Amino acid sequence: MDVTRICLLPERGVIEVGGPEADAFLQGLLTNDMDRADPAHVVYAALLTPQGKYLFDFFVLRRGDTCLLDCEVARLAELSKRLNFYRLRAKVTVRDASPDFRVAAAIGQEGLERLALPSIAGSAKIINDAIAYTDPRHAAMGARLLLPHDNMGAYEITSPDGYHQLRISLGIAEGAADIAIEKYFLLEANFEELNGVDFKKGCYVGQELVSRMKHRNAVRKRILPVRIEGPCPPAGTAILAGGREVGRLHSIYGENALAYLRLSALAPDAPALQCGAAKLAPRVPDWLTLSLPETEDEQD
Repeated sequence: MDVTRICLLPERGVIEVGGPEADAFLQGLLTNDMDRADPAHVVYAALLTPQGKYLFDFFVLRRGDTCLLDCEVARLAELSKRLNFYRLRAKVTVRDASPDFRVAAAIGQEGLERLALPSIAGSAKIINDAIAYTDPRHAAMGARLLLPHDNMGAYEITSPDGYHQLRISLGIAEGAADIAIEKYFLLEANFEELNGVDFKKGCYVGQELVSRMKHRNAVRKRILPVRIEGPCPPAGTAILAGGREVGRLHSIYGENALAYLRLSALAPDAPALQCGAAKLAPRVPDWLTLSLPETEDEQD
């Protein structure tokens, strides 16, 4: 029998949100529609500042009467604290469920096929007490799993390098390493295209600013994949065009990276992008449709 190859993601943790008012509580906070989080579907969502800027992103999985948040383990305590801040007197419990689970990925189309999951973002099912689901951001990422700690025998463990290589090549930002906390707006991180925001669900924290940016077509910067040509600069290095700062470099894997860029830097007459001693060649992934400026200073 073929064994499914998975990579463990030790940088991920799990928060359990339970209680009789948990659904209404999350619905009023998060960017996505919690009514869509059910045993057959997982959603990607974020928690924002009241000004519509990024704080946390995570996956929301339904497990019985509770919701499980697959989140960054390094910021799990911060997220728990923020959820408890909003809880007030609501009948909601928030606890660290990381000791109960491991987060893993089965990469790409092969991962979906081994787990018999469809190429439909967010599709979920139970496999031997594990929750397996097609990545709700983009099916090309493959599958993710939430595994009970005692349920590892059916899998072959491989390096997580392939997961991050695929994510960066697809241009998908993840967590605080790519989305600057309290600085980047939600739509600048492509949450609309990655199924992380619902514009019909009603109010949530930061909703007014997100809706305003969408309806005014006011997104002037984006996180995009770039190819590094030359000596690799460290993450966080400023990106220059004609001596002017137009962005920042984020996660790097080999010659590929993610960058936060002014869209004006992609105009046909824009100067070449310089990052440290390297040049950057940006591209727009096929899942993202952009209206680029015709000239370099059209948006500035």
